[in-house]
Amino acid sequence: MPRKNLRERILETMRQRDYRPLNKSEFARTLEIPSDQRAQLRKELDKLEADGEIEAGKKGRYAAARQPDDQLRGTIKFTPKGHAWFYPNPIDLEEIDHGYDLEPGTRLYVSQRDTGKAMDGDRVQVSLKQRPVSPKQFRRNRKGDGRPETDNEEPRAVVEKIIDRRSGKIVGTYQRKGRNAWVRADDPAIDGNVELIGDTTARPGQMVVVAIENWQHTTPHGRIIEVLGWPGDAGVDILSIIHRNGIKTSFPDEVLEEARAIPDEVDPAEVKLREDWRDRLVITIDPADAKDHDDAIWVERTGKGWKLAVHIADVSHYVKPRTSLDKEAIERGNSTYLVDRVIPMLPVELSNGLCSLKPDVDRLTKCAVLEVDHSGNVYKSRFCNAVIHSQAKLSYEQAQAILDGGRAPEGSHKGVADMVKEAWKMAAALRKRRFARGALDLEMPEIRVILGDDGRAARIENVIHTESHQLIEECMLAANESVARILKIRNKPAIYRVHDDPDFSKLQEYGETAKAFGYQFGDLTNKKHVQQLLDAARGRPDEHAIKIGLLKSLKRAAYSPDPLGHYGLSKGDYCHFTSPIRRYADLIVHRALQPFLTNPPKKTDATPKQVELTEIARHISDTERASADAEGQSKMIKLLDYLDQCASAEEPVVFNGLVTEIRSMGLMVEATDISTRGVIKREDLPGGRWRFESSTGRYVGPGNRKIELGQRLKMVVSNIDHERRFVDFALAGEVEPDGGGSRNRGRGGKPSSRSGNRNSGDKRPAGGNRTGKKSARKRPKKLTHQRRRKR
Repeated sequence: MPRKNLRERILETMRQRDYRPLNKSEFARTLEIPSDQRAQLRKELDKLEADGEIEAGKKGRYAAARQPDDQLRGTIKFTPKGHAWFYPNPIDLEEIDHGYDLEPGTRLYVSQRDTGKAMDGDRVQVSLKQRPVSPKQFRRNRKGDGRPETDNEEPRAVVEKIIDRRSGKIVGTYQRKGRNAWVRADDPAIDGNVELIGDTTARPGQMVVVAIENWQHTTPHGRIIEVLGWPGDAGVDILSIIHRNGIKTSFPDEVLEEARAIPDEVDPAEVKLREDWRDRLVITIDPADAKDHDDAIWVERTGKGWKLAVHIADVSHYVKPRTSLDKEAIERGNSTYLVDRVIPMLPVELSNGLCSLKPDVDRLTKCAVLEVDHSGNVYKSRFCNAVIHSQAKLSYEQAQAILDGGRAPEGSHKGVADMVKEAWKMAAALRKRRFARGALDLEMPEIRVILGDDGRAARIENVIHTESHQLIEECMLAANESVARILKIRNKPAIYRVHDDPDFSKLQEYGETAKAFGYQFGDLTNKKHVQQLLDAARGRPDEHAIKIGLLKSLKRAAYSPDPLGHYGLSKGDYCHFTSPIRRYADLIVHRALQPFLTNPPKKTDATPKQVELTEIARHISDTERASADAEGQSKMIKLLDYLDQCASAEEPVVFNGLVTEIRSMGLMVEATDISTRGVIKREDLPGGRWRFESSTGRYVGPGNRKIELGQRLKMVVSNIDHERRFVDFALAGEVEPDGGGSRNRGRGGKPSSRSGNRNSGDKRPAGGNRTGKKSARKRPKKLTHQRRRKR
């Protein structure tokens, strides 16, 4: 990889959190610039100042240039069509006079022509402009004086400056003609080709990684730093995703040295300082293929209800602030779980070793001891440093077998089955109380793409969230809430997991969607009415569409230094405490909790100040979003691989379909078996001419055949556009004259007894998919993909 140029080294130094303004001589010493190159340093500093990137203060010391009072900073994310969304920093929304009434969690539209030289995931500075008003809006919103009412119109963002590149790398296809060579970027942020600097060993048609070094006018120039291979070769698709999302796959030498210097076993001297839980029946319940285990539980029945101990791997004992391990962890922000691999936040020596709560070995933990009454109320809590010796490692399937009346795995401790059953009774009480307090039930099954030895998709499995999953979830939620509460009460700076209330206008739009499916409901600003609507849809063919519609109307959960509460979980106090192996937010919370333990360490770890916490919260919210995008893209690529195989199979693979939207161009549908969204074009409807009735929102065909919203269909894959991730479906068979099983509903959104389509087994994973080799046919204008939001 080429050495960073001087400009990048200067800016990188100034972005360090502990940076203090330096003069030219101090910069030369800090960057170890030889004396014969210091003239170049002075020239570069002058150029950065002329470009407005930095400014000279007292005694010639340089600092980052201050932003204009009416501009916002934040992160930009591109869509496959080339336009983008801007996510502003919450602190800017509060402190900067930008002239608009914007709430935290707001995202702003950026048209393709206004994205400038930004790339996906960059930190940028934007100005705001009024969204243009259409003639229809003008007439509808006109005031008495003839002017449109636009004060409440959400503005659009215009990129003015790149603050920080997420990676500065793009993935594309190497092309060559004669002496000219270029890379066709596989990136919606690059409208055109990348001109190349230097030589390469790549061959035309191969996928490569290009590091952008400069932009001349609108054309980016870069150098090929890695040749990934030929499209279609095993692993090239996943490597493309990793580079495209700026995810680091290797650890620096100094980080690995720190991790390997930590002893393989728990220090006996440290054990003496902790509560000893090694003789208790502490167990873990995780996915069968889990490599790291960061949480364990112990449950005991009491006269008032239950006592619960949630043990979490004590990563903070090994990873100290400001160390190389800590700096690398904060840069990564979180682990990334791709379809074929895990890219961890911490080296495997810790994540799969000393910090993993494996059975039959001593491990250090942070423990939340909670007392729960029969109504599911946590009425008492305390926190301590502990040591455990896990006595059972159960998979979700093994735990579920116990709950279904089976036995514990052979060789397990004799009390394991009884404790799992008792833990479920407690979790059921916690769950019942949580929903009674307004939490929304948005849990849906997920799909998992199973790969063969060749790296190609072999099959698709539905992952159902059973009682064993819910058991662990309720224990973790209770611990997270209890930790957040004590940190807030003690006014300790920390990072919270927050989920803002939805916008009223978004809920109104969602209400219109629900009405189109035949539901009746009350006031959607009241969460009880929202849950009643979700309950009415449970088990119905359109349940997934109703839940996805709600998810689209909600804001995205994020991290914040302020305890703003969690709308979806209906919790006023909430943080992430239970996964410090894979989330940096949890590591900060562990450090913040240390003074309030019953047995605090002699020297507690320093925690960042409020201003720094704001920056960390923004950063890890960004890394979480990048990881979620990469995870979704990796699953999507392998799903497309599977659909390719379905389309080319000798015997067509038939999917169960659901009509989720009806447009003049055709049907928006979902293959419910694999949670994949696509389109059936109007011209591909079988059996003659079909008429679109805009007033009723349906298609009417020959013989009074009808296709309506919520109707179930049988479908096959007809065409895939891999580049735009679209899939075209075609009907398998004819449409019945009566509509083929469209829904009928009674009042209040409840299913009518006359409906013949109730199928409680038709459960689908959260997140429809935009799927779709590049087709010569014209693609539909829009096909949405909704990913399950993370709590």
